[in-house]
Amino acid sequence: MLAAAVLAAVGWLGLLLLLNTTLPTIGPRWLFFFLLTQAATGTSVPFVWFLRRRFGGQAAPPAVLLREALWVGLYASGCAWLQINRSLSLTVALFLALGLGVMEAFLLRVERSTWRPRR
Repeated sequence: MLAAAVLAAVGWLGLLLLLNTTLPTIGPRWLFFFLLTQAATGTSVPFVWFLRRRFGGQAAPPAVLLREALWVGLYASGCAWLQINRSLSLTVALFLALGLGVMEAFLLRVERSTWRPRR
């Protein structure tokens, strides 16, 4: 959780500085997406941990928590990217979330099928 707090703090403070001190040229625009992904990932780690704890039944490894939080960060950046040229609608946002959820479900299924108990 300490790493998630640092990740979120650096992301949000970087976004604050970026939005207040730069013009929206190509370099700061890419930095915006990087910082937005970082901020959303760091912010969503505690929520992902809570949801996995509440509904998952067992504690998830830290790599799985970080990967699922990264999906949230990529979703936020993807929605921001689509909003630039006004392509984002509720339907597109829902299908994007559904697609990311399906990819995570496949990854969890693959991890479960390759797991072997300790011998």
